[in-house]
Amino acid sequence: MEFKTAEEEISRFRKRVLAATVFVLICFSLLIARFVWLQVVRYDYYRTRAEDNRISLVPIEPNRGLIVDSQGVVLTRNYSAYTLEITPARVANLDATIDELAALVDIQPKDRKRFKKLLDESKTFESLPLRNRLTDEEVARFIAQRYRFPGVEIKARLFRQYPNGELASHLLGYIGRINDREKKEIEEDEERAANYRGSDHIGKAGLEQSYEEELHGITGFEQVEVDAGGRAVRSLARTPAVPGNKLILTVDIQLQKIAEEAFGNRRGALVAIEPGSGGVLALVSKPTYDPNLFVDGIDPQNWDALNNSPDHPLLHRAIYSAYPPGSTFKPFMALGALTTGKRSATAVISDPGYFWFGNHQFRDDKKGGHGLVDMHKSIVVSCDTYYYSLANDMGIDLIANFMGQLGFGSRTGIDISGESTGVLPSPAWKKKRFKKPEMQKWYAGETISIGIGQGYNSYTIMQLAHATATLAANGVMYKPHLVKYVVDARTGDKRTIEPQPVKTVPLKQEHIDFIRKAMIDVTKYGTGARAFAGVPYEVAGKTGTAQVFSLKGEQYRAHAVDERRRDHALFIAFAPAHDPKIALAVLVENGGFGAESAAPIVRQVLDYYLLGKVPQGAAPEQPGEE
Repeated sequence: MEFKTAEEEISRFRKRVLAATVFVLICFSLLIARFVWLQVVRYDYYRTRAEDNRISLVPIEPNRGLIVDSQGVVLTRNYSAYTLEITPARVANLDATIDELAALVDIQPKDRKRFKKLLDESKTFESLPLRNRLTDEEVARFIAQRYRFPGVEIKARLFRQYPNGELASHLLGYIGRINDREKKEIEEDEERAANYRGSDHIGKAGLEQSYEEELHGITGFEQVEVDAGGRAVRSLARTPAVPGNKLILTVDIQLQKIAEEAFGNRRGALVAIEPGSGGVLALVSKPTYDPNLFVDGIDPQNWDALNNSPDHPLLHRAIYSAYPPGSTFKPFMALGALTTGKRSATAVISDPGYFWFGNHQFRDDKKGGHGLVDMHKSIVVSCDTYYYSLANDMGIDLIANFMGQLGFGSRTGIDISGESTGVLPSPAWKKKRFKKPEMQKWYAGETISIGIGQGYNSYTIMQLAHATATLAANGVMYKPHLVKYVVDARTGDKRTIEPQPVKTVPLKQEHIDFIRKAMIDVTKYGTGARAFAGVPYEVAGKTGTAQVFSLKGEQYRAHAVDERRRDHALFIAFAPAHDPKIALAVLVENGGFGAESAAPIVRQVLDYYLLGKVPQGAAPEQPGEE
């Protein structure tokens, strides 16, 4: 029995050894299989992961493209500066950290407010700037204490600068920090998303926005070896960034400056166009603003001042705001009458100072009227009665169809965003505009005011300048544009923005010449004569005064009316009259009579552009080459 028990014990032991051996073999097999899986099958994957841990791919932000005027004057530039940045996800107590940093670096309340605003708009893992443009001394103080501030670092960043401040701000626009909506749009395009890695800013308005793809450039990358703490050890490879392309404008910044200064502190807009190409020579919206305020993220105090100002400086009056054109509409009405055959140039009416339609009397601005008036005289003396009668003869459909051909009521297609369509009134427009059936009907009496540029008429100053340029170009309509060339940053090649004739309006040359002669006489003997007294070149122009609100039968007295309810002053012109180099439209909000407020501005612009004459007190700047 004892021997049998010993045999059993030996058998049991052998089984245990065998089981242990099998178990060990299985374990080793699993280890070998895992080793083969990691080192052979998944070698490339884990090697890449290891390299990724060792090597960081750092995006290199490209220099944003420059914008220069037609004479080479630099309107935007870039510079590098140090920024103190915080990654919120890596900081335990933000407020305490900022308080400690304030002992090393000057941090103002506005910096804290801007940082909080960025924090609310951004993801917590993003690096956000707390203070921009650190001094060398501030950088040195922080570096010495850097170990105390995990999640805080100094970065060198590029900043956009607008050296002329408020000058031409509406046409240049500005850049600002990329918001969530813009980030989402960028991420929808993989190629664009890759190009915007490391970029925090994007064009928000004006040319900065509309030419963003040209100006941004191509992001570069640097391969950097990092240690276990994530600090850079050495650079392994570098793909340099490609700067953005340069824009050369059609705008002459000195002309722009003279035009803006001519407004003084008044509100308004001016658009000057080269009739033979559509190139915009000046684009003014007053008041202006300083685009430099937006580069770092505008602080609440400045934002409130701009956004709540009764003068609305952020409003682009030249391309967005729409105004009644007043008497500047009359030359186009006369041209329409000639083209459609509704009135001959020699037809005469008797102007008693009013026009009766039904039981309503439409008054002329001159008490007692202008006597016998033909078409030429109607433009020179700006006779309202003539155009009341003409509008009645033409009818609203004919007026709308003709004016539509000249671009009224349509966007011009200028190469910046924010352009509005204005209102070209017609029965179809009114039916679409109003919801109540009783308001949708077009009444014949509403046509009468249309003839003098009042009523529902409402157009942008860009549209008015565009139509004037088309008239100056004998009916050839060009698409307005601000950029003349795009210069490739890599090759230096210029890509011309070719003038694009949109169409040729079917007008007879004899009709155009007749309107031109009448507009010349406006500046020689008519309503614009005082502003253009002694001018050494020939100007074709037309004054305009647009009513802001109805007087309900009372006589208009400017001094008795609140300033913001006074009439708008307008003027359109092109010169030299028989070989036009420039066409323009100007509006002074609540400026009163066009001859008094708007025409002198046009005179200063034309004197500089055609004669090089600078108004007294406005010393010309020396063109600064880039």
